[in-house]
Amino acid sequence: MSDAPSAWQGDLDRDDLNEDAVPAHPLALFGHWYEAARGCGLKEPSAMTLATIDPDGRPSARIVLLKGFDADGFRFYTNYESRKGAALAVHPDAALVFWWEPIERQVRVTGTVHKLGPEDADAYFARRARISRIGAHASPQSEVIPGRAELDQRLSRAEAQFEGRDVPRPPHWGGYALVADSIEFWQARHGRLHDRLRYRRDNDAWALERLAP
Repeated sequence: MSDAPSAWQGDLDRDDLNEDAVPAHPLALFGHWYEAARGCGLKEPSAMTLATIDPDGRPSARIVLLKGFDADGFRFYTNYESRKGAALAVHPDAALVFWWEPIERQVRVTGTVHKLGPEDADAYFARRARISRIGAHASPQSEVIPGRAELDQRLSRAEAQFEGRDVPRPPHWGGYALVADSIEFWQARHGRLHDRLRYRRDNDAWALERLAP
C-alpha cells in the first residue's frame, strides 16, 4: 500500500456529500468511503472506536478492528469475558466511530449488538494466525494480573498444550455484530462548515437528514 498522499487529502472544496448525490442505503456509501480509506495509506483503516456502557452505567471505549459489514451488521471479534463482553451482556446498545485522517472523514454508527453464531466464530478463528489463536487461550482478557511474567507463563503453557495439534476456538471467544439504527457521515470543509449527513432507520427504510456542523 502506497504512503503517497491520497487524492482526497486536503480537498476541502469537495461537495459530493450532499443529499442529491449519496445512495439511498448507508452501507453503499460506507463501502465507498471504506475503500477510499483502504487506499489512502492508513495502516489500519479497519480500526474503529467501540463505545459501550459498563454494567454500572459508566461509558467505556476502546479500539477494535472491523472484520466485515453487511445488512446483518458491523462485525468484530473478542473475548466474551472481557470488559466489553461483560458490558454488552448487560447493555447491548453501543456505538462505533471511524476516523480516517488522511481523507478527513468520520463515520459514526449507533445500534444494538448481538453475538454471532458459533459457526461464524469458528470460521473466523480458524483464519487467525496460530499465535493469535493460542493467545486467545492464554490471556484472561481485562483481568488484573501481577505482571508480564504471568502472561508469558500462561502463553508457554498454552503453547505446550497445543503443540503438534490444531488450536480450537475457546468457548469464551467469538464474534459480535452491531446492527445500525443510525449512521452519520462527516466530511471536512472550509471554515469548519463541514458536511454531515445522517441516515436514520425508519422501519424497513432509511431517512436521510442533514446536520449542522
